Amino acid sequence: MDPYDVILYPLMTEVASRLLETENKLVFVVSLKAGKKDIQKAVENLYEVKVARVNVLVTPRNEKKAFVKLHPDYKAVDVAIKLGIL
Repeated sequence: MDPYDVILYPLMTEVASRLLETENKLVFVVSLKAGKKDIQKAVENLYEVKVARVNVLVTPRNEKKAFVKLHPDYKAVDVAIKLGIL
């Protein structure tokens, strides 16, 4: 899958900002067809970081959220600043 088709947009809520600062995680709304490996590759290609792990959740509104934990060498805050969401 094309990385731009996998990741729809970054999500910044109060919970997401707390995860960003404390657990080095980014939250994205992704395509329902995307798997964890697709999400991992898309984040690594688009944002030039190393991903440690990906968790996904399908909301009752039929959106798929991806919680992407970055490798300790990379800071999620730096990626959020680059994206303009922080």
